[in-house]
Amino acid sequence: MGRGVKVAVVGGVFAVMVGGAGYGTYNVVSALDGGGGTGPVGASARESGPPSGDEVGETAEKFLTAWEKGDATTAASYTNNAAVAGTLLTAYGAQAHITDVEITPGAAAGTAVPFTVRAKVSYEGASKPLSYESRLTVVRGETTGRALVDWQPSLVHPDLKDGDALVTEESATPQIEAVGRDGAVLTREKYPSLGPVLATLREKYGDEAGGTPGVELVIRHGNDGRPDTPLLTLTEGEPGRLETTLSASVQAAAEKAVKRYGESSVVAVQPSTGEVLAVANNRADGFNAAFEGAVAPGSTMKIITAAMLIDNGVASMNDPAPCPDTATWRSQTFKNLTGMPADEGATLATTFMRSCNTGFIKLIDEEPLTDASLTAEAEERFGLGRNDWQTGITSFDGKVPAVSGPDRAANAIGQGQVQMNPLNMASVTATAITGAFRQPHLVPPGLDGRRPATAKGLPQSTAAQLKQMMRLTATQGTGRTAMSGLDGDIGAKTGSAEVDGQTTSNSWFTGFRNDVAAAAMTEEGGHGGDAAGPIVADVLRAGG
Repeated sequence: MGRGVKVAVVGGVFAVMVGGAGYGTYNVVSALDGGGGTGPVGASARESGPPSGDEVGETAEKFLTAWEKGDATTAASYTNNAAVAGTLLTAYGAQAHITDVEITPGAAAGTAVPFTVRAKVSYEGASKPLSYESRLTVVRGETTGRALVDWQPSLVHPDLKDGDALVTEESATPQIEAVGRDGAVLTREKYPSLGPVLATLREKYGDEAGGTPGVELVIRHGNDGRPDTPLLTLTEGEPGRLETTLSASVQAAAEKAVKRYGESSVVAVQPSTGEVLAVANNRADGFNAAFEGAVAPGSTMKIITAAMLIDNGVASMNDPAPCPDTATWRSQTFKNLTGMPADEGATLATTFMRSCNTGFIKLIDEEPLTDASLTAEAEERFGLGRNDWQTGITSFDGKVPAVSGPDRAANAIGQGQVQMNPLNMASVTATAITGAFRQPHLVPPGLDGRRPATAKGLPQSTAAQLKQMMRLTATQGTGRTAMSGLDGDIGAKTGSAEVDGQTTSNSWFTGFRNDVAAAAMTEEGGHGGDAAGPIVADVLRAGG
């Protein structure tokens, strides 16, 4: 706003008026109790309902002016959570060392007011400009009836969440220069989805990579274990070089692909080595669901279930696996996707490529299968569920618990108590088509002496059948539309997972093209081929 600049609302739009007294003389006591003629316009008379345009303008103006002047106490008094607001606004200058603040409000849209912050960050002789955009919302105070700024940490900076703080100081760890398999430098600016991954790599390997720390403005994430998120570098220090397995071209394709659908994640791996080629997320919460997610994988789980049936001699790909309309297991009735016609003469390959639930459920009580058979297949053959993966960053290794009752059948079709993420399912596909479990990794194990997890993998005959069934799915089955146009040796498996509280199922898809396997999940994306399928296809197109 600048010193001596006043903001008013004219027809719901901010207008800038030069002159007038500063707001340092505003009666804070009156503001706190919601009374008095110098308080916000209409605060005494209007005790319910949304704030008026005048109230929105005046409240926003007073809050932003006080913040701009560094008067944290006064600014906090115009919010509906003065204690928490005061702490963060005080730290804005004291711990973050942000000075020379100028705040320019934009046009109000109802009770919301966007604004732009321009300032400097200064620390031990170093100084750099800082600018960003944020927004505030004015609400009616529940007890006072006053118009107040609805306090959110994102007011102070759009990347701040509850428990976060802004801090400027010498870095806790040196910066890293992460490079991909082709020597390309991987930065948060060029690959935004990699931001949390790069921060984790820096925290874990910054000292070992040989760099020296600089000075940064960072977001410190409380006590939740997440590494600091850098916002601005004042002095560079000397970054250490960290080699990763990522492919710049595949990562770029993954970043672009997940932007097609909200709440999406994808991982690509190289089956012949286990190297992670790409990891990307498009999520509002910034969570690395691609590596750390733990949700039902839907029918992509049928890759493991089919392997269990083959390895235990229950059915090979050409053996009968009838697909009726319904199947009952321990008093629970299971159905297929709406519109799927029954096929009593189906083989396991046909049931797999059509993603028939009932065909799998009809087979899971055959001898010698037990409640623990699916768990054993997942752990011993695919390396899942043992909590021993060493990928280089935090990851979840999947979960396939041994259960009885209806959940045994539900687990077999990727519901029940099974939990996976795209990393797990990309690895499952890699194991299925090669017969060997190669634990996925993002950083070479030799860097820090990690011992990758091991598993015995699959008999070659099983792997050959799984690969052929995935080929049929990609060319003739439920994955055909998503995989159309891809050349080379291709295969796929679709999945949709129902989640309590969601009206639409999660979309899952995993596939391969030559020596690349990829898996994706889109929350509430519907059928596997609808959302996750196109994401995987785009990644395979770039990497295969």
